[in-house]
Parts: sequence; structure tokens; C-alpha cells
Amino acid sequence: MSSPAETLRVVTRVVRGQDTSDGAGVRLKRVIGSPGFDHVDPFLLLDEFKSDSSADYIAGFPDHPHRGFETVTYMLAGSMEHRDHIGNTGLLRAGSAQWMTAGHGIIHSEMPKQEHGLLWGFQLWVNLPARDKLCPPRYQDIAPEAIPEVALGDAGSARVVAGECNGVTGAVNGISVAPLYLDVTLKADATCSLSIPSSHTAFLYLYEGAARVQAPVAEDTRSLRAGELGLLGAGDGVRVTASSTAVRFLLVAGRPLREPVARYGPFVMNTREEIVQAVDDFRNGRLLA
Repeated sequence: MSSPAETLRVVTRVVRGQDTSDGAGVRLKRVIGSPGFDHVDPFLLLDEFKSDSSADYIAGFPDHPHRGFETVTYMLAGSMEHRDHIGNTGLLRAGSAQWMTAGHGIIHSEMPKQEHGLLWGFQLWVNLPARDKLCPPRYQDIAPEAIPEVALGDAGSARVVAGECNGVTGAVNGISVAPLYLDVTLKADATCSLSIPSSHTAFLYLYEGAARVQAPVAEDTRSLRAGELGLLGAGDGVRVTASSTAVRFLLVAGRPLREPVARYGPFVMNTREEIVQAVDDFRNGRLLA
């Protein structure tokens, strides 16, 4: 919990996710990575996929490449299977997370392991610094039981995927941008305060209910509802109050890289020349070299 001495971050922008599709036709809500909100350093994309109609997700995400950044998948319901060209496999089930560092290159697929029922989760893209863009690929597959959960007093609880909350360290480690990734549940009308490193870019994505992000000056307090992202300004803490129903949200933060971003589909580098090289490597079978 944050202390009274901390400077509260306030919401500087509210972004509502846009309905779209990706992969082989998976319907999703794109929050970061749309024309109106292309990226916020070091975060390149945030998608929420949620449907109980198999037609919306069954085609999945067949083989596709990545280079130069990291993908973070966090599941709330359902299951998906990851496979890549190196031979790695993994099952993402409800409550689990995968932090994949694509580095030099990965060609992989993410396919549903169910034919009916609710599939619900998030994918976040995190940029890599120039020095690490061609590092060897790495996976951190985190089972649900390996993600610690911490009480937020009587207000609710937080699952700590990465970073630290109330002295509890998350399951993911060794990431360049020193991320914070919390899945927070608040009881109706409850208030929680959470610490955020002052050096980090941060946002809050509300995915259930409605809440207010409190500010020292009342007129700066902002309300968010499900499907909205609140970009947070400077400070080292945030205070959130749930409405008359329970609330769930992601709190995500990372150290900004302040480097040029060159982006083309599944490749994120620093220059156009590096993008051209990535495309050529993919076409000529060198992406995984």
C-alpha cells in the first residue's frame, strides 16, 4: 500500500478499447496499438480478448513471427496452447501468464485448446532496448499457483505477475524495463492505494465494473468503466475507489526506453534499416539464427 507521503498519480488521458480482429480472425478489443493511441513507451500494444462464442476465437493465431520485443499473455478464463519452431510448447490456462522475450526471433502459434466456453485474457507487447533486441529468445511460463496473491487490507487483493506489491515480489523476473504487472480485485465501495516506481510509465486498465482514480484535487479525480484505460501522470502511487459493485483492473508500469521505435507488423526495431533486415531474415529463414 502506498504511504501518505507518496505523490498520487492522476489520470491524464482516458482511452477506450477499439473492437477489431487479429490472427486468423480472433475478435478482440485493442487498447494500445490503435491509430489514436499507437504506443506509450515502453508499451507497444494491449489487447483484451473475451468471448464465449467459439466463432470469435476458434481460428486462433496460427504461425507468425516476432523480433525485437516481448509478448505478455495473461489468461482469466479458457486455455490456449503455444508452439514455436524451436520445439517449445506451453499451455496457458485460467490464471496463468507467459512472458515471452522474442529477441532475435521466434515463429510461433497461439491456438485455443477448447471448442466452446469463455476465452478471456490479455496480450501486452513490451519493447526491448536496442542492446537486447537480438538477444536469444526466452520464455517464462507461469502457472496460476505460481503467481502470488497479496491482500490489500480489507479492500481486496492483487495477483502479482511482475514487480512488487506490499513486499511481495512477482513471478516474472529479469525483464529490461523492470515491469510492474498487477491484477487487482476491489470490493464494492472499497479504496486501495498502490505504489508505482516514480521512474515508470504507468496505466490502469479497468476490465470489470467502474471506479474512480483519486487525485489530491477533487476536480482531477477521473472515473473509468470497463474497457477503458487510464494513462497515469507523474508520481509514485495511485489510489482507486470502486463503485457500488466489485471492480477488477490491471495496473501496469515499466521503465521507458526513450529510444526510436521502428515498427512493421510483428517486428519492432530502432531503425527502418533494421526492419528491412528483419523482414529479409524472415523471408530467407534466418529469423531464428
